[in-house]
Amino acid sequence: MRTVVQRVTEASVKVPAEGYESKIGHGLLVLAAFIDEDTEEDLEWTAKKIAAMRIFDDEDGVMNLSVKDVDGEVLAVSQFTLYASTVKGNRPSYIKAAKPDVAIPLYEKFIRRLEEHLGKPVGRGIFGADMKVGLLNDGPVTIIVDSKLKF
Repeated sequence: MRTVVQRVTEASVKVPAEGYESKIGHGLLVLAAFIDEDTEEDLEWTAKKIAAMRIFDDEDGVMNLSVKDVDGEVLAVSQFTLYASTVKGNRPSYIKAAKPDVAIPLYEKFIRRLEEHLGKPVGRGIFGADMKVGLLNDGPVTIIVDSKLKF
């Protein structure tokens, strides 16, 4: 499982064709992608890591607080393109990304895990939809969390 975590002042995802919108204020925008080999352990490790990651400033201006500590919000959006391979040619290959029949249940379980660790609902996009994502990156702080790169 691979995620891009962005500390934001605000973020939103819209699906104009369905009249859908989800938005948050201060918190994290999490772009998430999955591969066929992802397990429950990958979902749990990643959700726990994101909820506890100390990337918000404390009273001294030091990144020492988690999204949970600052009562921030989280918006999780599926983005299979995080597994793009650009090794050959100019057209990225997405062959490594899980197909919807595998990725959708993983995405839903990941959101549930995040909600359990945060103790509150998580905003979300619509898997496979043409989404318009907006954000105001705070810092900027952008971190990649990949469950297959646990050192």
